[in-house]
Amino acid sequence: MTPKRIAPSVLAADFANLQRDIEMINASEADWFHIDIMDGVFVPNISFGMPVLRDIVKHAKKTIDVHLMIVDPDRYIKTFADLGSNILTVHYEACTHLHRTLQAIKAEGMQAGVAINPHTNVSLLEDTINDIDLVCLMSVNPGFGGQSFIENTYNKVQQLKEIINRKGAKTLIEIDGGVTSKNAKQLVDAGADVLVAGSFVFKSENPTETIKDLKSIVA
Repeated sequence: MTPKRIAPSVLAADFANLQRDIEMINASEADWFHIDIMDGVFVPNISFGMPVLRDIVKHAKKTIDVHLMIVDPDRYIKTFADLGSNILTVHYEACTHLHRTLQAIKAEGMQAGVAINPHTNVSLLEDTINDIDLVCLMSVNPGFGGQSFIENTYNKVQQLKEIINRKGAKTLIEIDGGVTSKNAKQLVDAGADVLVAGSFVFKSENPTETIKDLKSIVA
């Protein structure tokens, strides 16, 4: 059994107290830092860029899982490797030559992830699944935190898991958007390996306890 991972989304942290929130994640039972980079073009929002990521990496002591919601991600693959990204996820919808992009990410020493939007069918990843270390299923429309979970995600997880098993791939399934203690177990039961939680963690009264609760649900 693959251990299930919790990846708090730094997008939902308090940017005025970012180091405090990073150190909270370090001290918690969380497994990864999930970091969303948005350009205001691929998605209708801008998050933060390279200088902020550089400072996050300085203090973070766990896996850096970077999710690029940007156009033409190929331009920045080496940059994000140099900044300390361990996993670099690009959007299927933003890549004209996905296989080439995956190879370029791996050539820089990172694990290669592919994110797909709620409207994108998982079957489109069938030909490249053995080259993908992680598939990030968007369970909300990308661009903003705090959105409601899209229920069809459970079906997509099961469909993707079937492809992974049939192809003998080792790809992890990550869920990003609207994850809470109410749907965490159902997602893991469907086949998810990594749960990204943003607002649910950082807007809770005790984020450390919330992470602990999520971890106990999926353990």
